[in-house]
Amino acid sequence: MPARGARVGKDAETAEDAEDFDVEEALALVNEGSSRRAPEPGRGRAAHGGSPTSASREEHGSAAAGPGTPHTAHSGEAHRQVIAWPQARETAARAARAGARRAPVPVPLDAALGLVLAAPLTALCDLPSFDTSAMDGWAVAGPGPWDVRDKGVLAGHDEPEPLTDGEAVRVATGARVPQDTTAVLRSEHGRTDAKGRLYATEESGHGKDIRPRGQECRSGDQLLPVGTLVTPVVLGLAAAAGYDTVTTVPRPRVDVLVLGDELLTEGLPYDGRIRDALGPMLPPWLRALGAEVTGVRRIGDDARALHKAITGSKADVIVTTGGTAAGPVDHIHPTLRRIDAELLVDGVQVRPGHPMLLARTKENQHLVGLPGNPLAAVSGLLTLAEPLLRTLAARPAPEPYTLPLTDVVHGHPDDTRLVPVVLRGDHAVPLHYNGPAMLRGVAAADALAVVPPGGARPGEEAELLDLPWAAAGIGVCFT
Repeated sequence: MPARGARVGKDAETAEDAEDFDVEEALALVNEGSSRRAPEPGRGRAAHGGSPTSASREEHGSAAAGPGTPHTAHSGEAHRQVIAWPQARETAARAARAGARRAPVPVPLDAALGLVLAAPLTALCDLPSFDTSAMDGWAVAGPGPWDVRDKGVLAGHDEPEPLTDGEAVRVATGARVPQDTTAVLRSEHGRTDAKGRLYATEESGHGKDIRPRGQECRSGDQLLPVGTLVTPVVLGLAAAAGYDTVTTVPRPRVDVLVLGDELLTEGLPYDGRIRDALGPMLPPWLRALGAEVTGVRRIGDDARALHKAITGSKADVIVTTGGTAAGPVDHIHPTLRRIDAELLVDGVQVRPGHPMLLARTKENQHLVGLPGNPLAAVSGLLTLAEPLLRTLAARPAPEPYTLPLTDVVHGHPDDTRLVPVVLRGDHAVPLHYNGPAMLRGVAAADALAVVPPGGARPGEEAELLDLPWAAAGIGVCFT
């Protein structure tokens, strides 16, 4: 079975190098009081829903001539430059790196899980900070037999009296050993006679079962570098090394705007109205991607309310649902034109979800426009929101891996397809119910398979995008 860390050919090696560079650059952006150079006047602005300028396309990783060249799509009066799926993901990562520098923040240990270190974790003390017993038993001095003191030594107590040769004292695991202790004799390796004398039943060499001061690290040693993801074990190490807070890259703040007059928040669908599936789904998914969801608002199909919500948002990223096409109540493009936003991605060669978009609304704010169909919105999350938020949070990119498909997957003639799959041993099994409006398939999935234009045959290797909870577990990813 191909390992999940296996590369997807030479192109994936190049992509990995680029992703590593993304993390390094994202961490470099975390520098208090610094900000990026302001863009040149008028540079990269998209006029009336058109494509960015050629300079902007180059800056943000848009397609060049050759395989995957963008093609133009017409929908009503819309004129958009649709780009290939891999280029869309790279554009989203580049957009995050182009933002203003973000100040690192100190965070209490109990709130730091899932963040990324913005400063090295350096030991504030020796570990252990004194010589300790590695076992329950007796601290002994010199050769035996030994006279045993009446009062033993427990963990957390003051420094005990020194031992003299021929003397022993009961000691607990983790307790400070007395000065001049030559070894710790384990409980199962010693016996006492009727007079209280201690005899060794097995040899106990000098220093045996003593953890000497500084065995793990000395004060000032670097324990973990900048860019380390804070896991439960990192929290434990930080606490052991003397930390109450750690310096981290702040979570990107996200506002979610749910659009559509037809959406219900409770009860059964009726009279042409449907339940809102994205309102409940997006906030926890965005948190799984490392974001802090600062608000969820239902706007309906109201252009004025949408304009007010976007211009009034203080978030780093705005995520909208629906309204990205060119229908009579699709207000995203007109609103972006009205506020002179810079369109970085205006359509992607992927199914479902091709009308997704990415725009820079302010110097340090981006908008991800997701299609309204639920699985199409999932595609937009994985294509644009995931690389954008990952780079803003300075999280490492997941390593690409492939598995062979068990069944044929019919492809689109020109576009990438993202298809829900379950992992069974060394194969990926494509799931049914994978239409743009369906969540039944992805609800049972472990990953989405990246199917190239034209489709894939049984046994053909496909790149897989893990769903966060499938890899990490529910309790880990939603933090």
